[in-house]
Amino acid sequence: MNNSQCVIWGAGAMGGTLAAYWIRAGFDVILVDSNQEHVNAINSKGLTISGPIETFSVPAKAYLPEQLAQNFSHSFEHIFLCTKALHTEKACEQLRPFLSPTGVVISVQNGLNEHTIARIVGQQRTLGCFINFGADILEPGHIHYAGRGAVVLGEMDGSISDRAQTILEWMKQFEPNAIVTDRIFSFLWGKLAYGALLFATALTNDSIVDILHHPKYRSVLIALAKEVCAVAKAQDIPLEGFNGFNPDAFTAQAPIELSHASIDDMVAFNRKSAKTHSGIWRDLAIHKRKTEVNEQLGVIIKIASECGINTPLLSALVDGIHLIEDGQPLCASNLENLIRINQI
Repeated sequence: MNNSQCVIWGAGAMGGTLAAYWIRAGFDVILVDSNQEHVNAINSKGLTISGPIETFSVPAKAYLPEQLAQNFSHSFEHIFLCTKALHTEKACEQLRPFLSPTGVVISVQNGLNEHTIARIVGQQRTLGCFINFGADILEPGHIHYAGRGAVVLGEMDGSISDRAQTILEWMKQFEPNAIVTDRIFSFLWGKLAYGALLFATALTNDSIVDILHHPKYRSVLIALAKEVCAVAKAQDIPLEGFNGFNPDAFTAQAPIELSHASIDDMVAFNRKSAKTHSGIWRDLAIHKRKTEVNEQLGVIIKIASECGINTPLLSALVDGIHLIEDGQPLCASNLENLIRINQI
């Protein structure tokens, strides 16, 4: 990073993994996280990465958001926003005073958070980023990096900028196959379609592979992905494929064989990962906290309504996730409710 500092705002699974790789490569990385226990562990023991890819630890310095002003009087050129989507607005308001006039916020998140970031800090200071690697926090200061996945950078206006190319070189320290695109929203919307499938798997305690592979659930999963893709089409957003997800397999006219082939490819991709369950499932089953369902699927439903498109499965899926957030157990009957709706 040419000896410049960067900030990772949100040192969880995604942000913490990036930070560890960059620190090991000699970059000057400042971590910001709202979890006191996680911050304390990083400061006392460093940041540990473990998993099938490699295991290593690095010394790191972390701060609570309110501690940053006490320790740094200057602003930063690069802030990587790695929080959950539901925390985007609050995090942007917190980080805005620390972003230099020529700086940029890079959204390493799921969803369409770039629009929220741009509204707060300005589009010229916002860079999109699509990620699909697997990671989870095992305990404070310890992240399980479970499997590689696509990493894509892109400007909101579709330009190929020098800054995107610079950050691409940083990303390649972590993921050698990272790329820059002129269609970042094509990837982000593709991830929303794939994400709908992950939300469906999180209705149960079964693994991602078990649900995607099970023939009983194939029809409803295909129908879910098609709802998202239909909304993207109404927005004139051509979708990009990644890691087994083929957008052509989920158009209204797609042959069923092509749809099954894409899900089979997603099964094959997920079998290679040591991450058996989604982060959504961990939020519900382990952490007992709110998910990103409103900020991901809820946004699609709102856009669909504005376009006059019905999304009964997405709506039922959002309702099902909310019920689990409120205490309903994770079980197969939650997913079977979607099957019944799909058959109406």
